[in-house]
Amino acid sequence: MKRSLMYFFGGSLALLSCSQDDDSATEPTLPPVETSAPNTAYKPAFAGQTRVGGVMTPTDAYKATVVTSALTNPWGVTALPDGRLLVTEKAGRLRIVTAAGVVSAPITGIPAVNPAGQGGLLGLCLDPNFASNRMVYWSFSEAISGGNVTAIGKGRLANNEQSIEGATVIYRALPAYSGDLHYGGRVVFDRTGNLVISTGERSDLVTRPQAQVASSALGKVIRITKDGQPAPGNPTFSQAGARPELYSIGHRNPQGLAIHPTTGDVWQGEHGPKGGDEINRLQAGANYGWPTITYGIEYTGPAIGAGIQQQDGLEQPVYYWDPVVSPSGMTFYTGDRVAGWRNNLFIGALSGQHIVRLVIDNNKVVGEERLLASEGQRFRDVTQGSDGALYTVTDQGRLYRIDKP
Repeated sequence: MKRSLMYFFGGSLALLSCSQDDDSATEPTLPPVETSAPNTAYKPAFAGQTRVGGVMTPTDAYKATVVTSALTNPWGVTALPDGRLLVTEKAGRLRIVTAAGVVSAPITGIPAVNPAGQGGLLGLCLDPNFASNRMVYWSFSEAISGGNVTAIGKGRLANNEQSIEGATVIYRALPAYSGDLHYGGRVVFDRTGNLVISTGERSDLVTRPQAQVASSALGKVIRITKDGQPAPGNPTFSQAGARPELYSIGHRNPQGLAIHPTTGDVWQGEHGPKGGDEINRLQAGANYGWPTITYGIEYTGPAIGAGIQQQDGLEQPVYYWDPVVSPSGMTFYTGDRVAGWRNNLFIGALSGQHIVRLVIDNNKVVGEERLLASEGQRFRDVTQGSDGALYTVTDQGRLYRIDKP
């Protein structure tokens, strides 16, 4: 099925400046897009850390097209060089979708996943040399002795595209735990050709403190080689038994990773509790605070820990939301098909049911827009296709193309 939706924007108010981090055209500033009351009375650490002014796309129109609605709980999407898309489905299936919306049969050879709760076949990416080696990398929840783990697999997409050849698990985020929540689950390549992966702290009160423990791989961003070994140049953490694969610590449930197209920095999106969803610009060796500091509260209402939002030695998020939008997969737009979007960050919002567009200037968020909010979809991942358009998948099974008319 295909369906087209036209969105038109106009108006102009005060203008924002551009910088090397934001190649977009000048933006009209509007009231913040979030109008609901926050869950807390916590104050941001700096101006623009939350509820920044709204922006509207400075074009006459763009078009969102439903390419297919025949997927089942898609979780990750990445572009193949020829314009088709490789998509994971939570239950453990990998499929190829054409630009015309034709969905392939499941590709065999993927190791068994544990799809219970928030687990399953999760994020994926292609080897930078995919055109010659056809290697695919993916994150998944794996049942092993002692419970479940966030695992990273790799294998070769067969020439006939019907199977993954030589699939192997190259990394497991230990320790295992018997819960089925907060796996993290994104995987991307950085500019050095190493893999950056995100892991959750597994949600429960008993595992939550491990986000602060450097001998645990839970609640971390991890940097490894293609063979699953600690990547050269990783930071050193001072805690006893610190794992050499760690890149940053103190994360809750990070479901978004993206590499900035001009700086090469790793940007990360993370689910907060009741309030406190975060966007972070990661620095090697830094501690992002969970659960010691947070802008959210427990779902039942009490403060988390000491109820503090700032502490020396713990990093502040570049941006946060309260109430939450549940940020999932994200990407920086590097194309020129929609004027004003270049180097903006696009994020799938689950509970928010829209695509977040963040305008970034000198590593600060200076504008926010909500796209496709009328669709009523939980947007799980977003990527840029080889044709320069944006593509996004939803929990309800849709794949959208977002492009110029």
